[in-house]
Amino acid sequence: MRVGYGQPHPHETGACVPRMRQAGVMIQVTAEPLDLLRRRTSVKWRMFSEDVLPLFVAEMDYPLAPAVSAAMIERIQASDTGYVADDLTMGPAFSRFAADRWGWRVDPLNVRTTTDVSVAIAESLRVAIRPGDGVIITPPVYPPFFDLIPEAGGVVVEVPLLTPSAPGADTGDGRPAADVGGTRSAPGSDAWRLDLAGIERAFAAGARAMLLCHPHNPLGLVHTREQLVALATLAERFDAIVVSDEIHSPLVHRGVDFAPFLSVSDAARRHGICTASASKAFNLAGVKCAVMVADSAPMVALLDAMPDEVGYRTSILGTAASIAGFDQSRDWLDAVVADIERSSALLGTLLAAVIAFQQAHRLIADGVVGPKTAKKLGVGWLAHRPHGARTRASVPSMWPVSRSIPDRPSATRVSGMRDSTLPARPRC
Repeated sequence: MRVGYGQPHPHETGACVPRMRQAGVMIQVTAEPLDLLRRRTSVKWRMFSEDVLPLFVAEMDYPLAPAVSAAMIERIQASDTGYVADDLTMGPAFSRFAADRWGWRVDPLNVRTTTDVSVAIAESLRVAIRPGDGVIITPPVYPPFFDLIPEAGGVVVEVPLLTPSAPGADTGDGRPAADVGGTRSAPGSDAWRLDLAGIERAFAAGARAMLLCHPHNPLGLVHTREQLVALATLAERFDAIVVSDEIHSPLVHRGVDFAPFLSVSDAARRHGICTASASKAFNLAGVKCAVMVADSAPMVALLDAMPDEVGYRTSILGTAASIAGFDQSRDWLDAVVADIERSSALLGTLLAAVIAFQQAHRLIADGVVGPKTAKKLGVGWLAHRPHGARTRASVPSMWPVSRSIPDRPSATRVSGMRDSTLPARPRC
């Protein structure tokens, strides 16, 4: 659906809008208690029994941003739950958010809306390819990609990511990885990365499009600007289309340079479509609104070739909530990202503790060391404590377990995986 310009916004006038502050006070956002979370009726909280910690789907445990809740309540109180109108509001809101978040200047007139990013992907591919055309994906990747491509009439072409420390690939004919865009996969890299040489071969073999996951789900990989420029150069050489799924981009951690695909080069703009949404950043998956963005005449023409019905699938509630998120809830989002970063660090500590716990018990059980030696190794607190002892710890409330954690592994299962355990946590 075509959307256009709305009212001026402070960010457009150059006004300084502080982040993570409200009335001079730092905003703090924490997840709701487990008993409240279990009252929710979404699939996350209904698929498994209550002895499972459901971590299998990207739904937040935070309460909604106040402005987001208010925007939906206002529409409901007005009984405004019909079909969405072409009201020229989403484009400006997304444009302001993209400029503020990534320095990406989006023309609001080049923004379209639809139900969700999966629909945006399928419909973008449907107008970009012919039935039977190959579409590249980069496993390990979001599993529905394998279904969205056939839904759009394409054939899946897998070009797996290069793994950490894997040598740079060659093109299969003795040449090194293509030096497109001046970027080459470096031998011994310590990060996952696109196999540009493999993508080049797939395009050369006839693939007509690529479905890019950026940031990459499930790895959390933010593709570098250099690799994106190289990918765009390949797309231009082979006259291919890149559909970039950027749904998780608002949640990129602080200090990480996220570059929207359409922002990296003219070639990217000539051959790319961005799909995005407020759904992951503001927990709006159930109210249905996503955007499709183009930044060149050929790509805008593809968006305009979609049936009108693609736009009318957008929800009024989703539109109102998304605009409120993009325009009025950036401080809230900053606070959420900060809390996720803390929880991520905690998860690393807990996983390391699981490993230490298992190693310590194995050493003691095998008679290799005694409890005193295990303690000197830094794992004694896991290996030798009275049964039932408790440790008080400051655990972020996003972590969906009791704040009083047993020192021996609990029987709590995670996301339906049997016998998953959580370790004790040392005193902080």
